[in-house]
Amino acid sequence: MLREQTAPHIDLLNYYAQLGPMTDPQDQAHRLADLPTDIPSLVKVVQGVMIHIFWAERYGLPLSDERKQEVNLRFIPKILAHIHELDPQPLTVPRDLEHKFVGNCRDHTTLLCAMLRHQGIPARGRCGFGAYFNPGTYEDHWVCEYWNAAQQRWIMVDAQLDQFQRDDLKITFDPLDVPPDQFIIGGRAWQLVRSGDVAPNQFGIFEWRGQWFVQNDLVRDFLSLNKIELLPWDGWGLMAGPEDSVSPDDLTLLDRIAALTIEPEASFDDIRALYASDPRLHTRPEWWV
Repeated sequence: MLREQTAPHIDLLNYYAQLGPMTDPQDQAHRLADLPTDIPSLVKVVQGVMIHIFWAERYGLPLSDERKQEVNLRFIPKILAHIHELDPQPLTVPRDLEHKFVGNCRDHTTLLCAMLRHQGIPARGRCGFGAYFNPGTYEDHWVCEYWNAAQQRWIMVDAQLDQFQRDDLKITFDPLDVPPDQFIIGGRAWQLVRSGDVAPNQFGIFEWRGQWFVQNDLVRDFLSLNKIELLPWDGWGLMAGPEDSVSPDDLTLLDRIAALTIEPEASFDDIRALYASDPRLHTRPEWWV
């Protein structure tokens, strides 16, 4: 079932159709030329050049400590440069396993966002929790949301789920149109936990679970709506640890962020204004050096 969506205004669509500080390919822009323009083909390109760090061994690719460090690359131009270093062929040529970039769900999402924005298609990363990895839990995850002009709606795409993963996870939905009950955005997860409707420890990944983790993904999703696609382990300020307490003022802010991110079309101006005005939401300056 499709969720009702507020029609976006032109400023919002223009904003998400433009490259952001993480997705701007800069001197690597030529590598995004001559790519296909349809979503299924673009997703195939992403999957052809990238492998998820937590899935690599299931594909038969043991990773050295050095290869595992690739997942720490933050910016698309550095990711594109490393993809080229591993294999200089065009992005449209699928790589052998050992020549794929080692990333994660954030990287699959951010690369797809960069490709779409490079073509002028509105796209944004969404951080939250997938319901399709471990039954009964919601696992930390990212998807790409793009504006489908023909259908006049935002569609969530899981660029990580190739056929191998779909078979392994027994996925029954279309990863190119992820249902909203299968991917819970950070703000919705926060509201579910705060209301007591879902136990906090159902959200997270591996041994890291609880309201603090939901809080972090809430902030990540908010920043991604401002085109700041964080690494999954970035932490500062409002990014809590399992033993951290949250002040009443911060709780008020987090509740407001959750409400805004649930319906970003109706709240776009407020999302942009809040990010600009509240230093608690500003990233570390050293990330941009």
